[in-house]
Amino acid sequence: MSNAILAPLTQIPPYLQTLNDYEKQAVKHLPEASWHYLNGGAMDEQSIQDNLNQFSQIRLVPRLLNDLSGGSTEIEILGQKFPHPVFLAPIGHQQLFHPDGEAASALAAEVMGSNYVLSTFTNTDLHQLKKENPNKWFQLYWQGNREKSLALLKLAEQHDFKAIVITVDAPHKGIRDRERQAFFELPEGMQHPHTPAHIPLPEITEHQHPVFDGLMQIAPKWADIEYIISQTRLPVILKGILHPLDAKKAVELGVKSLIISNHGGRVLDTSISPLTALQNIKAVVPEDFPLLLDGGIRRGTDVFKALAMGASAVLIGRPAMYGLAVAGALGVAHVLKILKEEFEITMALMGTATVAEINSEYISHK
Repeated sequence: MSNAILAPLTQIPPYLQTLNDYEKQAVKHLPEASWHYLNGGAMDEQSIQDNLNQFSQIRLVPRLLNDLSGGSTEIEILGQKFPHPVFLAPIGHQQLFHPDGEAASALAAEVMGSNYVLSTFTNTDLHQLKKENPNKWFQLYWQGNREKSLALLKLAEQHDFKAIVITVDAPHKGIRDRERQAFFELPEGMQHPHTPAHIPLPEITEHQHPVFDGLMQIAPKWADIEYIISQTRLPVILKGILHPLDAKKAVELGVKSLIISNHGGRVLDTSISPLTALQNIKAVVPEDFPLLLDGGIRRGTDVFKALAMGASAVLIGRPAMYGLAVAGALGVAHVLKILKEEFEITMALMGTATVAEINSEYISHK
């Protein structure tokens, strides 16, 4: 990496044509430690590579000569309609990548009609985000107890968020070798308006284990999920589910959707890839139960494959932050535009006029 950090661009140059182009450019706009925080993962980072490689094991099988008149990428999830199935995943601390942080990402999502999932660890106060934007969900990190978690949920209700996404796969931060080697720390004084950057741990005795009797005691349990469902009019979505038995239990408790994710490979290394988990979970939930896939999306063909495997939509994380680092809201919007257009062209070449037509008959496993 160069020691010179480039300022964000104010217009999109012609050499930025793909999400891979944005990744190569983003490294020039970020301090080295922030880059490793964004791009790194847990331990040997095998899950990161698996997330990226999972789509290469699937080949497309197009159907030709179909009439595609009136074609559309529009989808509907939980009663909400979206113009396309590419959403922005929740990512905290976005001012690490651009001074405008979440405000820029939210603006880009609004312009591109993308659903925006705001992280609990936002640097931008909810009051600064456009309340009228219909495409927004709030991601909740458990706050250590029901009272504090419910307070955040009610705040999201007041600001007209349409769903609550509870992240359940990161009760403990992953062991991130690359991040530690880069000596990454959140900047001193970085504001998190709605939660402390580090939730206080419970006191333990000298005979108790700091992980099992400490940190994990303030992690959410199934009873907490059931409680939250009973306390809100909004649909509750769980993010990070990988096991089909957990998926079945979530459905039984009244969870309305799942985001299949291994946290971008940032928490538990060598965990199952989201696409494999999607296939396993699709087999045990009701046919119309919405499953979203998060992890490894870099091309419009990846979006098509995820939907063919049973996803209702996909979320992107790192690619959006590449766009944010390179050109703020303009960069995030361009990243979304690239994926949306690639997906549209893929649909057309595959002979599918609507998202509802995409199914497993259009793919083949190597």
